[in-house]
Amino acid sequence: MSENKEIEIMQSVYDKNDEVASKINASFTGNGIFAINVMGSPGAGKTSTLIQLIKRLKDITAYVIEGDIEADFDTKLLQSLGVKAIQVNTGGACHLDSPLIGKAAEELSLKDGILFIENIGNLVCPAEFQIGEHVKMLISTVTEGSDKPYKYPLAFEKADIIILNKCDLIPYVDFDEDFFMKGVRALNKTAPVIKVSCKTEDGFEEAVEWIRNKL
Repeated sequence: MSENKEIEIMQSVYDKNDEVASKINASFTGNGIFAINVMGSPGAGKTSTLIQLIKRLKDITAYVIEGDIEADFDTKLLQSLGVKAIQVNTGGACHLDSPLIGKAAEELSLKDGILFIENIGNLVCPAEFQIGEHVKMLISTVTEGSDKPYKYPLAFEKADIIILNKCDLIPYVDFDEDFFMKGVRALNKTAPVIKVSCKTEDGFEEAVEWIRNKL
């Protein structure tokens, strides 16, 4: 006679995070806050992009939750420009999670505006976790190479908008735009891909228009 075995079904590690994220999202919506989860690799120009966007959205109150493993350079820069920003350091974790966002949001006292949540510089983990956002913005760069959609598919698949930064350097780097776009569209048929340059400040009007339409 065979022995009966008890099989334990483990709860998904994402369940608790997603439950909190859903509550945070409802709170944001109820307080008139449109939340954007900003993803991208280290050096992609996430903070520089936010500065350009906020400058063009000056009629709307902008808040920033700045995520880093350590340090607070970007938060201090944003605060020096008059942006309501708060630092969240993970101390080693490769992504922000919803409980961290909930605590930071309470400190910012959010009301009527846009919240940019700059996630940890990483093209893997941030795409896996909901943190209460309404949309995901992925910032990629021509200097990273045109193969990133193929190497890090989830980030491109989950993105609602893709900002291709440092396009002023296209003449000087080995970037195959057709190859890049083919990879993007194999994963994501609808997200707009907007070419910008934080150096020359070109291209941001289209991204701002997209945000305003979402609002």
